[in-house]
Amino acid sequence: MSKLKEVLYNYFGHHTFREGQQAIIEDVLNKKSVLGVLPTGSGKSICYQIPSIMLEGSVIVISPLLSLMEDQVKQLKTKGFKDVVAINSFIRRNEKKKIINNLSRYKLIYASPEMVQNKQLLERLKQMRLSLFVVDEAHCISQWGHEFRPDYLKLVDVIAQLGNPSVLALSATATPDVQKDILKYLNTPDMKKHIYPMDRENLTFTVQACDHKQEKLSYMKVLLKKFDVPTMIYFSSKKEAEVVADQLSRDLPDLRIAFYHGGMDGMDRTLIQQQFMQDQLDVICCTSAFGMGIDKSNVRLIIHYHLPTQMESFIQEVGRAGRDGESSVSVVLYAPFDEMLPQRLIESELPNMDQVESLLFMLEKKYQSNIKTIDKHEMMMYLQLSEIQWRFIVYHLENHDILKESQILPIYNQKEMFLSKVETVINERYTYKFKKLNEMVAWVTATTCRRKSLFRPFQTSTKKPKYACCDYCGFDFTHWEPLYETKKAATIKDWKTDLAMLFLQSNSN
Repeated sequence: MSKLKEVLYNYFGHHTFREGQQAIIEDVLNKKSVLGVLPTGSGKSICYQIPSIMLEGSVIVISPLLSLMEDQVKQLKTKGFKDVVAINSFIRRNEKKKIINNLSRYKLIYASPEMVQNKQLLERLKQMRLSLFVVDEAHCISQWGHEFRPDYLKLVDVIAQLGNPSVLALSATATPDVQKDILKYLNTPDMKKHIYPMDRENLTFTVQACDHKQEKLSYMKVLLKKFDVPTMIYFSSKKEAEVVADQLSRDLPDLRIAFYHGGMDGMDRTLIQQQFMQDQLDVICCTSAFGMGIDKSNVRLIIHYHLPTQMESFIQEVGRAGRDGESSVSVVLYAPFDEMLPQRLIESELPNMDQVESLLFMLEKKYQSNIKTIDKHEMMMYLQLSEIQWRFIVYHLENHDILKESQILPIYNQKEMFLSKVETVINERYTYKFKKLNEMVAWVTATTCRRKSLFRPFQTSTKKPKYACCDYCGFDFTHWEPLYETKKAATIKDWKTDLAMLFLQSNSN
């Protein structure tokens, strides 16, 4: 047995690698920078977890979600890999200081793109031997970096400060354009590419036309009553996720149903996630906040109550189904004017130019009054800016040397140039995002094979379906026979009661 396969078996219990894993790992072990695009659920994390065991020095992994980091750390520790840590906002200050002071003892270090900008952490990393810099879910550089999380665009500076270690970028939904973005913003044009087909043979695609949202609800009730399988229902609205979860719970009392979104308390979200993972819940009504860290093998149904804003997001969400290779189905519920909600979401993401100009005016006034620091919350409230809009403006202010670490710098004569460049970026981003939404709408309303048209922007061909292909290739639910599994005896219908029990147990210890 080769050393690679020995590590694979000893730590992960597998005798063979999945498609793409071994080729990526071998290049990483040979100190090459690599871009790997593999299907969802294909075990991308092994591509850096095994190198962290075999290489000298430490591996740092940039991960987008705290829950994803925590889950991977727990899983690795249960497999006997102890030298792993996640540095995030969950950790108390004293504990974080202790971890950073002893950072060199860890072989695998998880951090968010925001956390890795932390001066104390960055200084400590500079003193260490880093064998690999990993960007997990690397499509976030292109998908989130421009608005939601501009710290993704700053990773190139972090890599340079760390002495330019080898870089591994991993994704499941990187189109050729997104791949170019990744190489551009990481400044790694010579990355070796390992690009594999993203479609999975066991997934079936269907779209259900509905006249209105009440018809969507009626359709889901019939479907969930007939197929009592692990199900995720995606919403673009937190309120709608709660309302529909409540309606389904009342009308389908035999099913265990809960909602999940980013506006919930962290403890509540953790409990709901764990219950779903352990088959103590049947249906999750969720927003996109739920899923990226979910590695549940037996999800059979993914229902989209609302349209995603782009096909990449849709593929990510659909990819949470059928990770065990069994037949699983994606259902998109589509009603007239459904594209209006994602349009409004896109329009609300970026600031308008009046807000940008007003903020610049405020900074000028403060500087002239010899006030060199900014009060983020005061300015956000005064200008009615969301967190995402604020991050977007601050990123560009820093890029133009108008702001640095909350300190106002002299603007001089670059005001007009700054406003012109920001306006150009905003218009470009809107054009791009509406183009992506139009692609999604075109796919939903198309009258050709859904599998081929879904994956055409990503790859030149599609795999032959293991089960049914799509509604245009003959699939309907009357012939679907999903794999049913015996539910666990422990049924928790009232998650609030269970949460209270957790608190009682922790207080008694």
